[in-house]
Amino acid sequence: MAAKSAPKKNLSAIKKARQDEKRRMRGQSVRASIKTQTKKAESALSGHNKEGIEKTLKEALSTINTAASKGIIHKNTASRKISKLAKKANAAQKNAS
Repeated sequence: MAAKSAPKKNLSAIKKARQDEKRRMRGQSVRASIKTQTKKAESALSGHNKEGIEKTLKEALSTINTAASKGIIHKNTASRKISKLAKKANAAQKNAS
């Protein structure tokens, strides 16, 4: 009787696990930046600096759109987040003037 050899490593499964980990970390980073940009925009809305509001809002919308186009968040989720921010921005501008 021949001795059993060691089981083969499935190289494609190992590579897929490596890729998944990289993608997970990248996704985590982008989602964190979305939250950060959104919070910055919302805190700028409480202030009355019109330029600051526009700048932070533009950055937040850009970050959300980029994440949606790369497939990190769903496009409907991105639309919902953008709509929510725009609604708050419009209300803040209405109250400021």
